Amino acid sequence: MNIASALDVLGLFLFIAGFVIGLGAVTVIDIHGYLGRRSSYWTKATTQTHKVTKPMIWAGIALAIIGGLIFYRSERILGIPLVHAVIALVLIANGYFLSFKVSPFLLTREKSGHSGDLLPVTWQRKIMVSLIISDLGWWGGLLLLSIHIVNRQTL
Repeated sequence: MNIASALDVLGLFLFIAGFVIGLGAVTVIDIHGYLGRRSSYWTKATTQTHKVTKPMIWAGIALAIIGGLIFYRSERILGIPLVHAVIALVLIANGYFLSFKVSPFLLTREKSGHSGDLLPVTWQRKIMVSLIISDLGWWGGLLLLSIHIVNRQTL
């Protein structure tokens, strides 16, 4: 195996590892969040769970970006690589909102003994939009990576 092939393997491995970790954590917290819309039990569970999933999502984003940079190192930033870059920026912005707006709100409620109270509808809507953005970004990015790999093999 030559250096270029080894870098391709490393890049693809890190890219996929980012999806596994990030998308796995997103799926867990999304299910909790969905169930927590009308359930005190699941609202409290979501507050607890997000403490674990939040760093995993950031780790997934970091690994996917590092892997993408290595994997796409000799390609022009057009087509799927460009869309992946845009998705990464959107996921970072979305993660910023979730980590620095939603998370402190949930932790404040927890400290005041209200972690089981249902979230206000305005917060539920904001979080639901954010979760949809997250799902579309992660699943769409994984689909695009699959398409890119298949297209790369047929060239």
